[in-house]
Amino acid sequence: MKMIMYSLLILIGLLALIITCLEVFTTYTVSESIHKEAPVKTYQEITIDASLQKIYEIMSDINQWAEWHHDVKESRLNGPFKKGSSFDWKSGGLTIHSTLHTTIPGQKIGWSGKAFGAFAIHNWSFIEHNGKTIVKVEESMEGWLVYLMQNTFQKGLENSLQLWLRNLKLKAEQ
Repeated sequence: MKMIMYSLLILIGLLALIITCLEVFTTYTVSESIHKEAPVKTYQEITIDASLQKIYEIMSDINQWAEWHHDVKESRLNGPFKKGSSFDWKSGGLTIHSTLHTTIPGQKIGWSGKAFGAFAIHNWSFIEHNGKTIVKVEESMEGWLVYLMQNTFQKGLENSLQLWLRNLKLKAEQ
């Protein structure tokens, strides 16, 4: 019985060491465009009956995301809303540290972020058309955990962004 316990402890220790090494030594390429070769990626779009300016203001007010998008549990911008600023947020059970890479007023917002076993690049664009706004979002995800659970992450990402767009629409059209 002792031998089984020791073997189990060694196995758990090795697994913890492997995961720690994956987290510490894995690097990701930060870019302003999504990674087309990433194992998980999606493109979503919605038309919202609200001005482009209103939608941009809602999306750029990171500290208020949790008030209207219930997938986000907390969000805090660490400084001004500008390229290079970071923010921390919780979504889908993950604590995420992100950095803004694009902040073009009234046009685009983009960030990349790292969480346990994952790295994502988010890009949002806003196009005014006939008094309404077309919101487009694209995202890629990669990382050791994403590779291991690719199908789960793909479905989760698609559902999450669809919900985010619906919640944005509800908030902007109030």
